[in-house]
Amino acid sequence: MKLQKHWFIAVLSVLALVASACATDEGGEATTTTEGTTATTADAGTDTTEGSTDTTVDEMDLTGTEVTVFGSESSDEEAGAMQDALNVFAEANGMTITFTGARDFSDQINAQAAGGNPPDIAIIPQPGKVADFAREGFILPLPDDVIAVLEENWDPAFTVFGNVDGVQYGVNNKADIKSLVWYSPTAFADGGYALPESWDELKTLTNTMIADGNIPWCVGIESGGATGWPFTDWVEDLLLRYEGVDVYAQWWQHEIPFNDDRVKTVWNEVLGVWDTPGAVFASEGSIAATPFGANGEPLANGDCFMHRQASFFSAFLPEGTVTGPDGISVFYFPPGPTGARPVLGGGTLPVAFRDAPEVWAVMKYYASSEYANNRQIAQQARKGGELSGFLSAAKNQDMNNYLPLEQVMIGFMLEAETLSFDGSDLMPAAVGAGTFWTEGTSAVNGDSTVDDATQAIEDSWP
Repeated sequence: MKLQKHWFIAVLSVLALVASACATDEGGEATTTTEGTTATTADAGTDTTEGSTDTTVDEMDLTGTEVTVFGSESSDEEAGAMQDALNVFAEANGMTITFTGARDFSDQINAQAAGGNPPDIAIIPQPGKVADFAREGFILPLPDDVIAVLEENWDPAFTVFGNVDGVQYGVNNKADIKSLVWYSPTAFADGGYALPESWDELKTLTNTMIADGNIPWCVGIESGGATGWPFTDWVEDLLLRYEGVDVYAQWWQHEIPFNDDRVKTVWNEVLGVWDTPGAVFASEGSIAATPFGANGEPLANGDCFMHRQASFFSAFLPEGTVTGPDGISVFYFPPGPTGARPVLGGGTLPVAFRDAPEVWAVMKYYASSEYANNRQIAQQARKGGELSGFLSAAKNQDMNNYLPLEQVMIGFMLEAETLSFDGSDLMPAAVGAGTFWTEGTSAVNGDSTVDDATQAIEDSWP
């Protein structure tokens, strides 16, 4: 099978095996609020990293140093596991590393960078934002020794996300698979429903479930300052299926206008499903008011039959949820009219704002297989041995920790005819993390037409 990758501008022919990791509710005392989650080495609590990889830095003394990290992961499981993994490194080197996660990370990091008070390291989900910060002079190019660790552990298909104008600014520490539909095999069997093999079959299944008195979809797009991003994922997945990777790349690179008729067709397809009476369960009364992570419990409870969301969604399933054939599983978001089987993906990129040995040591750690192993162990523990929602594509990590369903997700990656990065994350942040979110939300709420929303996004392009 010939595999292609349309990552960033380059087309690469190497597919790295993506590794998954899992996480627990025991351990850290980090708490989640609308403001954010903060944990330090003092919050370690119960040891959740038994068997983790020690990563003492031999070439320098980091004793007494402190490093601050800020990112968008804010749940007890995700933020807590991030801190657990950082604690392994911090305790091995006599230092303190403090991670803070906030749902409105995008807004906060913009204000912090512009105001001259950023963290030492930020974990950025959008390559477009990395490019903006690099060109504005906010973040620092990676030293050669950090680049060496990155290249040892990550394939160029991933490291290119952190490269701006030929200079490497970001390291990789996470990868996500987005072309997934979460469902209950048992519920499907009881209802006599077969897995759809095409987008048209998925729409037909939606209508059949409604006719049977079942609610097909759980949908929520609320995410604080990032409200609207789940809608953009649906648009991107469908655009890949309707038009292919070349048009998709032309779109996010703005070689065709954002409001191209082909793009508007996809918007109307998504909204057509969501607006169908009886099609959507929204726990907070509307799609825009329902947090994207609030769909785990209703899916597990049978309030809905399907939820299209990335691999990290497993972190939002209720504690003790069984996964696999007898619980909650996934199927591939099916092909569109072209019949192509693309996969949409994403990831996060640590970048540095402060030039100091301790900062670069932590950046090396983020790029390493040791970090992937330690976070995998911690997050699996925090989720009670179930799926964590964390994935890594580090080459040298331990694959033995993966659960069967994680192997299914890896299989989708390997079987993909093309693997494309989240388009909104590649766009300039003013669009991809700005008007695409806000105008998409307006269209979902019925406050704006597709024509008006996509025109407003086109007008906002820098």
